[in-house]
Amino acid sequence: MNTPGPLPKGAGAKQRALTKRATFKKLFATANRGLLLDLIVFIANLFLMRVLTRQFIKLFGEVSAENPLAQFALSLVLIAMWILPAAGAVLKRWRFQQRRNALTLGNQSSLASCLFNPLFYFCLNLVISAAILTSVGTWMFGSRGMNSAPVSVIGIFSLLLLTIVQTYLIYSYFTPTKKPPRWGFLRTRQSEILGDLCLFLNMILFQVFWNMLTFAGLGHPSGVVEFLGRLFFVSFIALLIYFPPRMFYLAEDINRGRTWLTMLLANSPVLFRVLIGTSSNASGW
Repeated sequence: MNTPGPLPKGAGAKQRALTKRATFKKLFATANRGLLLDLIVFIANLFLMRVLTRQFIKLFGEVSAENPLAQFALSLVLIAMWILPAAGAVLKRWRFQQRRNALTLGNQSSLASCLFNPLFYFCLNLVISAAILTSVGTWMFGSRGMNSAPVSVIGIFSLLLLTIVQTYLIYSYFTPTKKPPRWGFLRTRQSEILGDLCLFLNMILFQVFWNMLTFAGLGHPSGVVEFLGRLFFVSFIALLIYFPPRMFYLAEDINRGRTWLTMLLANSPVLFRVLIGTSSNASGW
């Protein structure tokens, strides 16, 4: 009976390298985009977001001082947060729908039905639209011009109409396509990758506002009641801040147990600073 001989020298290291390469390649697979996003957000929250958020807080200070350049920069950020999810949805829709036959989004739990309700996203978009109207209007017309009736009325109705269109484009992502898109690029892998970049950037911008909670000057909770109050508050805010840019990938991995763990991991640095408090929070805004 022949028995396998010892592995050649270096074969074990080579096998480990191949395994790592396969794991790394799997992480970047289309089906694992949500996992990749969660890991990137986690790393960014550990090493980048505090610095980036601090710069945004300075930007808000310049906006309060009526610095036109700062007002313009803030307007661009808000417009990007408004455009990027719709652009990502359009760019990714066709290829997502090609994979959708393995999903049962329409027959999922009541939690999924609630989370994927267009009304939820529409209300959030109205908040962003109001911020855009205030920022862009102040930059273009000044405080007095922005308060004039014609500008306010035209701006409100225009953004309301555009927000309805934007929400429609976003939630069309979850609706089965009846025929291929006319523009051939939307059927390509490159289109989906570009859509992923839009959604990843949108998530980072949302994370900036999410991390502002860590600059609120919160110390350690005084007791269980305050801790539970913070937990309720931060859970509600997390639903508004993390879910909207994550839902495109949640549509594919909502039934994976690890999804909720990686989402919790991604937000854990912020959750820790808000729930437990740190000495660095004492500096406040």
